[in-house]
Amino acid sequence: MDSANPAEQSETILSNPTPSSPSTKTELIHVFFHEGMLNHDTGKGVFDTGMDPGFLDVLEKHPENSDRIKNMVSILKRGPVSPFISWHLGRPAQISELLTFHAQEYINELVEADREGGKIICAGTFLNPGSWDCALLAAGTTLSAMKHIIDGCGKISYALVRPPGHHAQSNQGDGYCFLNNAGLSVQYALNTGCRKVAVIDIDVHYGNGTAEGFYDSDEVLAISLHMNHGSWGPSHPQCGTIDELGAGKGFGYNLNIPLPNGTGDRGYGYAMRQLVVPAVEKFKPDIMVLVIGQDSSAFDPNGRQCLTMDGYRDIGQTIRGLADKHCHGRLLIVQEGGYHVTYSAYCLHAILEGVLIIPAPLLSDPIAYYPEDEAFSIKVIESIKHYQINTVPFLREV
Repeated sequence: MDSANPAEQSETILSNPTPSSPSTKTELIHVFFHEGMLNHDTGKGVFDTGMDPGFLDVLEKHPENSDRIKNMVSILKRGPVSPFISWHLGRPAQISELLTFHAQEYINELVEADREGGKIICAGTFLNPGSWDCALLAAGTTLSAMKHIIDGCGKISYALVRPPGHHAQSNQGDGYCFLNNAGLSVQYALNTGCRKVAVIDIDVHYGNGTAEGFYDSDEVLAISLHMNHGSWGPSHPQCGTIDELGAGKGFGYNLNIPLPNGTGDRGYGYAMRQLVVPAVEKFKPDIMVLVIGQDSSAFDPNGRQCLTMDGYRDIGQTIRGLADKHCHGRLLIVQEGGYHVTYSAYCLHAILEGVLIIPAPLLSDPIAYYPEDEAFSIKVIESIKHYQINTVPFLREV
């Protein structure tokens, strides 16, 4: 993993055991990755501030660091799910590709910041030397994963990328994100013939950049299940509340599901059944994009939710079922957050087990369950459901 030779690194990553006869239902998950993305150095400090107060002997790594991705790669290479994984080498995006989602002025700002040695984009978001190249790799790798599906080379792709992207808006970065990897892939799908794309974002934070990018569109159904955190400043003006429903012809196609802290497996499952599934059923997309962040896990330092491996596995199964029913199985998975270095990898494994519709868990949960009480979450979800059905036109259609 630490080889100095990029060619050797890529060869190492692409090697994989021969699949052990996965069922026709299971398919393969085509994972797109490039080790160059590990070179994004977010530094050390007090959590994600980059600050050294001068009185601490041990400064922790920024939560969005390469260790988290190394463990995700290794669990997919050596964990029980490895026979069902096919590895593909990522590539950098071209500037022209970025302009399908981002404003020219913003891209110019990032290029200039890179040329000058880096820049603090906003709180906790550092474009350091080498970061721009990693951002280009993340964007291009995600586009390659989508193209793989569009070209009919495989039905399920997973873009294992960093820096993350779903907070990046058309004209500004935010929340550790520079380029909106998922948003670029959605626009690519639309530009290459897809009529409707459904985006389900389960990262613990509101996917505000992706939502903003398609806020006026009825071609993209953007659903975000997130912690009820609200806005965190000028870089993240959106609040992720239920009344941020889209605008113009896009009204009703941006559905936010802000969940109470500690919602847990049963609460997320209830939200999926009561809110996500009915909306997707009515929208009938051509392709689905599952935006994953394991920061909604029970032990993540950046979230306050209580999902365990079982919860992630159930979400994966639900999304696969929707993709099979409406999209001929076509599903792109895009990596976002997830900051517990070990548990994030385990939860990723569980998500992919769910997507693969594997009958019994391949990997047990090493930390097990966090106590949860779904009663309050269910009340909140029922309230959101009532609001959406009475406000969103396409959800009222019989």
